[in-house]
Amino acid sequence: MAENLFTSLNISSQGLGVQRQRLSAVAKNIANANTTRGERGEVYKREVVIAQANPRAPFFKTLEDQIALQGTSKYHAPNLNEDVYGKDAKAVTARVVNDNSPARKVYDPSHPDANEEGYVSMPNVNIVTEMVEMISAQRSFEANTSVITSAKNMARESLEI
Repeated sequence: MAENLFTSLNISSQGLGVQRQRLSAVAKNIANANTTRGERGEVYKREVVIAQANPRAPFFKTLEDQIALQGTSKYHAPNLNEDVYGKDAKAVTARVVNDNSPARKVYDPSHPDANEEGYVSMPNVNIVTEMVEMISAQRSFEANTSVITSAKNMARESLEI
């Protein structure tokens, strides 16, 4: 049981890290919403965090075993396979990528970065989308925090037995 508690703490802490990356990307996107010329002279591109579950995590192995058992007999009891899942193994990985959607064109002939037609290429950042991303990341952060709090409470309550 202790291993399951620590595993849930580990997975939730990884989830907190992913949400921190998302909030950081949102903050960077909002800060650069009007940046028409970056370090390399190009328009800022929106950053997006892509999270992916590790398909070799114990959850997926247990799920596959359950599906296989249900295929053979509906009366099989749930199986608990202790998979060797190292302390440093990742249940979820995240990476930051650039959104390659086209830049917005804004008519402003007085802008120093305007082209010969008077249009300025603005970043592909939409403040409303960023706010939705921020709220989503905040809710996910809160959910992971709730899991950690529940695991701590279960550990504390089990010590009082």
